[in-house]
Amino acid sequence: MKRLHIYIEKEEVLQRLQGCLCDLECAGVDVCIHSLSAEQLSGFSEKQSLIDLGLLDWKESLYLTDIPQFATMLAHGDYPVLAYVHEENRNESFAFVKYVIEGFEDVEAEYFYRTWQRLVGLPWHILDTKRCSIRETVVEDLEAFYEIYKEPSVTEYMESLFADRQEERAYIETYAEVVYGFYGFGMWTVVLRETGEVIGRAGISMREGFEEPELGFVIGVPWQGKGIAMEVCQGILQYAREELGFDKVQAFVQPGNEKSEALLKKLGFLYDKKVNLPEGEHLLYFLKQ
Repeated sequence: MKRLHIYIEKEEVLQRLQGCLCDLECAGVDVCIHSLSAEQLSGFSEKQSLIDLGLLDWKESLYLTDIPQFATMLAHGDYPVLAYVHEENRNESFAFVKYVIEGFEDVEAEYFYRTWQRLVGLPWHILDTKRCSIRETVVEDLEAFYEIYKEPSVTEYMESLFADRQEERAYIETYAEVVYGFYGFGMWTVVLRETGEVIGRAGISMREGFEEPELGFVIGVPWQGKGIAMEVCQGILQYAREELGFDKVQAFVQPGNEKSEALLKKLGFLYDKKVNLPEGEHLLYFLKQ
């Protein structure tokens, strides 16, 4: 994100945003504050308004506005727009707008950057460990995943990918929009920092029928036995505790999966009970952080 364009009629909002805007400017983001009202937009067609306002750098910018008509125009034109909803505009329509904010208390610069990333389809960077980087999954990871999952030992205790690559691609795209977009977390891609190789998947997810978040992980065979799974899971559990606020995490292991069970025990997980899942009997482990 190179620019944040602000079209706000409520001027007191800008005062509450000063600290955050300074952080954005220090990070190299141009903050552009514009004068615009709903009255100025009346009589303009959608196409004419956007052209006349010179909105050409949509891929590099986030637009913040509390003007419903303008927010709708931007969203309908696929511009990355964040709508500010307050008492004076709450009953008006913000059609097509995916993200709204109702207040700016404790809002940090990263919030705007991550909102922009989500709207233009860029993956969030989640965390780094000593040897790995963890980020949201993108369709470009597909071939690496198929290479990892072709090893029989990987799919012995977990579901394989779709046989049809297009189905798997559609799943990744839907997952990013629905799961990342709703929860802000999920299963992520593990990348080896030294080479940039995709070496596995790991993350925190919510399983239907269970209240606690679940730890999941798979590391490709060439990178197993090096302590990478331990390193990655430790980083994710710390992130789950400090950033997501989860003080209890669960994990499921199929009977016979001794390597995963041993790793969970090293991480501090304790066995709870056997449970029947749609994919068969599993051992349920819990970790209180």
